[in-house]
Amino acid sequence: MNLALLKLFVKDINDKSPENKRKCGSVAGIVGIVSNVILFLAKLAIGLATHSISIIADAANNIFDAGSSVITLIGFKISEKPADDKHPYGHARVEYLTGFIVSLIITVVGVQFLGESVGVIFNPVETKHSLISIIILIIAIVGKLWQATFYTRVGKHIGSTSLLATAADSRNDVIITVSVLIGAIINKFTNVVLDGYLGVLIALFIIYSGIKLVLETADPLLGVPPSRDTIREIGEKILSYDGIIGIHDLIVHNYGEGRCFASVHCEVPAHEDVLKSHDIIDNIEFDFLREKGISLVIHMDPVVTDDENANRLRALVHEIVFALAKELGEEMSMHDFRVVVGPTHTNLIFDVVLNYSCKASEEDVVARIESEIKKISPDYNAVINIDRSFISSEE
Repeated sequence: MNLALLKLFVKDINDKSPENKRKCGSVAGIVGIVSNVILFLAKLAIGLATHSISIIADAANNIFDAGSSVITLIGFKISEKPADDKHPYGHARVEYLTGFIVSLIITVVGVQFLGESVGVIFNPVETKHSLISIIILIIAIVGKLWQATFYTRVGKHIGSTSLLATAADSRNDVIITVSVLIGAIINKFTNVVLDGYLGVLIALFIIYSGIKLVLETADPLLGVPPSRDTIREIGEKILSYDGIIGIHDLIVHNYGEGRCFASVHCEVPAHEDVLKSHDIIDNIEFDFLREKGISLVIHMDPVVTDDENANRLRALVHEIVFALAKELGEEMSMHDFRVVVGPTHTNLIFDVVLNYSCKASEEDVVARIESEIKKISPDYNAVINIDRSFISSEE
């Protein structure tokens, strides 16, 4: 139903191009403006007629929602601007900024109405609710439920953080209006006035929602790690190319829809012709840009694969790292293993990857691995570099 409305204005809603996604977002923004203005006018009329601060607060919340939709719409339009000399990565992150602004507006509105509602508690105003006002509030609840569903489906369809933030706000509005409706019904049939207290509860709920959304929408601006699904998809695609035997140190930077940059180290057999390996790397970079819209830069790591002693030691050290990871209950991996043989000792050089959430200290991890390697032979020196995993902790 909700996506059917989108189809009236967007020719192909399944087109995943950045331009088409922004068009879908613009349509959602316009729908939000129109629906929120209608809800504002209806609630304001009721609030003024009944002298209810809670209904007026609810109405004001709707007009601010309309303003938020305007900001979201402007954000989608600005994000369409191409890259320039001041913004070489484009303007797509403006959408994250608009989501952040929407969250701040929600918080500010909550604080304002908290003060007004407290004032009504100490200086109550008589309210009189009619059957018509109750019916209009019920219609407003149904309208907000539809609006929340619309924003959620479109937001998920195009992957829009600002629309999902707006959807969360719409769901909160449903709870707010239900509270107002309950207060209106109680007032009509018992003459008990809960207006100011309901206003305080609504304001506190708005403030809580606003602060929560501020934190959520700030994350993309600060920079967040890629999801496990993204890591898996990128890794599986790279490893599908003949001549690539391993990858590590994947870093992904997202500058908004259609503006993704990444870098990764790809391991190739050291005995392979360097020109052939370089050609494979070039093909991978080109394919990622063409198929996934990711500007990928690959560092090529030659790995010795035909040295039996190095392979034996690599397997032993891998077992040590795996056993330690299992003991600590942490995710841990190893890469860039090299063996440098000297006249008095042999250096085993490698990187160990730890999650940022790892409770064990880097020093403890290194010491325990070094100790186990010494058990293989006292002549082995471990030269360990600790990497931190650039991956989301979400499952």
